Amino acid sequence: MKKKTTESGSRTELAAVGVARPDQRQRLGDKLYGLILEQIMSGELKVGDRLASEHEISRQHDISRPVVREALLRLRADGLITAHQGMGTFVTHQPEVRLKTFDDAGNVAFYLRAQELRQTIEGDAARLAALRRSRAQLKAIETAHRKFNALVQKKGATAEADLAFHMSIAHASGNELYASVLESVLEPVQGFMRLALNLTRTGTQQRSIMVMAEHEAIVQAIAKQDSEQARIAMKYHLGQARGRLVGQSADAMQDTGNRA
Repeated sequence: MKKKTTESGSRTELAAVGVARPDQRQRLGDKLYGLILEQIMSGELKVGDRLASEHEISRQHDISRPVVREALLRLRADGLITAHQGMGTFVTHQPEVRLKTFDDAGNVAFYLRAQELRQTIEGDAARLAALRRSRAQLKAIETAHRKFNALVQKKGATAEADLAFHMSIAHASGNELYASVLESVLEPVQGFMRLALNLTRTGTQQRSIMVMAEHEAIVQAIAKQDSEQARIAMKYHLGQARGRLVGQSADAMQDTGNRA
């Protein structure tokens, strides 16, 4: 099995991928993630190909091994590569190629890091919303849900409509800090939403149905004041959204199969 490298991406190319972030190590890790993701999507790295070692990648791009290790760990967490002890690291999944038509691959890692934060923050916000929401707040959640669904059905869903739904739940938690945290990471959250919704808009009808059903499950749990179910439904939705982005959810895989 032929070993592939990321030699085509020099330190200069790596520095050109993605957008600047405050923390240098995370910034470089995001860029390396994006570079390898781009190579997988383009077919330069195919499923079954072995990546260069951490040492080789570090040398090729003149970056530290901890940065390389962080990028590879995140690629593994997203199901794109797998490490086999004594054998190396191999590509195990290729995301949808159309992903790169909607955003720079270098931004995807940044968006996915924000999604990890959202799963914890919004899962708990949904739990508290189920316990504390007022009738007016429930109505606001239901209104945002209906508006988002109407746009999805017209294939015109926007990140703003999706954010309005999620923010309505954060506000209903009874703790303004949940909404404040989401507002503090608005750039990657909206970036993720735009990319995910573009993939949904151009995907199968089943994909759209799944998104609306996941939102519906959250709304129903909050309406019934079932706090644990609300938390589970929100975390499930955000996990599925993450999976759809990298082509690892069931509906995303079906979508890819239908396009093959």
